[in-house]
Formats: sequence, C-alpha cells, structure tokens
Amino acid sequence: MDLSQLREEYKRAELSRATLDEDPVRQFEKWFKEAMETVEKDPNAMSLATVNAEGQPSLRTVLLKYFDHRGFVFFTNYESRKARDIAVNPRVALLFPWLVLERQVKIEGVAEKVSFQETARYFATRPRGSQIGAWVSPQSRVIESRRFLMQKFEEMKARFGQGEVPVPKHWGGYRVVPHVIEFWQGRPNRLHDRFQYSRQPDGTWRIDRLAP
Repeated sequence: MDLSQLREEYKRAELSRATLDEDPVRQFEKWFKEAMETVEKDPNAMSLATVNAEGQPSLRTVLLKYFDHRGFVFFTNYESRKARDIAVNPRVALLFPWLVLERQVKIEGVAEKVSFQETARYFATRPRGSQIGAWVSPQSRVIESRRFLMQKFEEMKARFGQGEVPVPKHWGGYRVVPHVIEFWQGRPNRLHDRFQYSRQPDGTWRIDRLAP
C-alpha cells in the first residue's frame, strides 16, 4: 500500500519562545486544558516507552492520572511487562499525541513507584469493576482464553461480596520524574516549532528551540 500522498499541512497554531511559560509543567497544564476541550476521547492517553535488560524497547498506551511538579503518574500491574522493564531500567519516555491540535508533548525521565498510601487513595476512586479487574488479570502473561478472565472476575466478585475491595499487592502507581520535556507544534512546510526544556543540576529548566 502506497501512503506517500497521505499528508496534512499543519496550519492550526504556532509556538514561540515569547509565549512559552518558563515552567514546563505549567506549560503542559496549559496545553492539557486545551486538549481536554478539543480531543474527544482520552486526552490523557499517552504512549509509554520502556527498555528491557536486553535493550529491546517496548511501547504501549497508558492513561495519565495526575501530574504536578513532582512528575506524571500512571497506574498498572507491578508484574506486567512494563513494570519488569522499569525494574531493570527505570529510564522511560512518554508521548502525548494530540493530533487534532497538531501537537505533541514528549517527556523523558525516570519512573519510580509511588507510595502505597498514594496508590490506595487513587484505587479508592476507581469503579468497583476496575478494582476487581486489578485482581483478575495476570497482565502481559499468556492466557488460554477470555473465558479464563471472566471466570476469574466472577470468582473475585464472589470473594469480595459487597465489601471493600482492597488494593492488590501487585498493583500500584509510577511517577515519571522528567528531565526533558519537549513541546512540538506542527507548522506549514514541515517547519515545525519545537521547544525543549532540559532540567539543570540546580533544578532550573533550560529552554532551547530545536530544528524540526
């Protein structure tokens, strides 16, 4: 299949040094609010890249649950492939592909587990079905059928009855502590606007324009 003629000319917006916030988290918050107003489904969806002990990269989509100046937090099964990768190499990358806005945000940093208390606070906000689901799936492992999952789900429903669903020991959050954050705005003729924030040893951020 030839896709060479499948292209768009990006004309929606521009990004200049003068309009950038000095703080990349505040800049991200500004763009994220615009994404929530424009992206119809899952504006908090982000690609998460990890690398295993053999140097093999792996990529999947996860959901950002909250962020602040400490970092960007998502939750997962601690026995999943992504968690196994992070255990041997905590350096990860995130990508928010807000294509309808002709924008991307790329984040490079180090993933660290959040505290159990932080996990428990988030877990309590999940729908009950999702809480039970966290007990069911041996994430990233080979299973025989979907029927296996549904049987396990019914078993867990019966086990917990109408009571509180506790947090599984194998489930929790990661915070990606960023050291590089790049904001990309599509522009005409593929001459895109790219600005990279790099964390300095003293905790401040250096801002550079990158060639497209």
